[in-house]
Amino acid sequence: MHLTTQRRHLPALITAAVLALSGLAAQAQQVLRVTAIPDEAPTELARKAAPLVKYLETKLGVKVEYTPVTDYAASVEALVNKKVDMAWFGGFTFVQASVRSGGKVIPLVQREEDEKFRSVFITADPAIQSLADLKGKDVSFGSQSSTSGHLMPRSFLLQAKVDPDKDFHRVAYSGAHDATIAAVVSGKVQAGALNISVWDKFVADKKVDTTKVRAFYTTPAYFDYNWTVHADMPQALRDKITQAFLALSRDTAEGKEILELQRATRFVPTKADNYKGIEAAARSAGLL
Repeated sequence: MHLTTQRRHLPALITAAVLALSGLAAQAQQVLRVTAIPDEAPTELARKAAPLVKYLETKLGVKVEYTPVTDYAASVEALVNKKVDMAWFGGFTFVQASVRSGGKVIPLVQREEDEKFRSVFITADPAIQSLADLKGKDVSFGSQSSTSGHLMPRSFLLQAKVDPDKDFHRVAYSGAHDATIAAVVSGKVQAGALNISVWDKFVADKKVDTTKVRAFYTTPAYFDYNWTVHADMPQALRDKITQAFLALSRDTAEGKEILELQRATRFVPTKADNYKGIEAAARSAGLL
């Protein structure tokens, strides 16, 4: 009789154990892992991430961990392979992640500025006044996977009938926007292309002598950076993350600090279709 009773209760015990384990698993997953493309120095990226991580923890009720990566490709692989849950991508890295994952990544939000983003070409050479003047020169891009530091500048060069691989004396890749500025300042290259917001920030902070180094060409606008998640993330969490970003406001001290560090007026919703132009540019430039 006792054995029969045990057998009768066994399914219930198994169910209870499974539920308990599921609960533990859910608790274990209460960590949102985020990363960002390394488009600036690691110390600057960490400084920008710290208050945002703290804010998201408060809004989402989970621990948020920021994990730096060594290069752009690593950020793509980390999200595609679900080593992280969310990544700050440039338009091109988003396209790479989308292609690499078979469309299994979803862009949630972008800065208002990313709806009409631009790149600048800078130089310390008085003889360089236009893109055509770059022929025969040493020119630096940022990372090869950078939207604003390589893909779009290359795309606009090609439209201007300047082929970097044929017309430049040397093509360099600095790895990051601030490194491109340093390469031009030091004379390692005669010109460089980079993200306009990094250039504007350097100018505003007087980190570059504009009597010696100047922007001589600004590209047309294009869509750029976004926060992207893996498509397997539950819709409810996606919605909470989106709302947290949309709620950021310069009217609060916390919001003002975060938005200024992110170089954003505010965050707005975005969608995969916004990056079709980036994908087309990448394919036409032979980079995808």
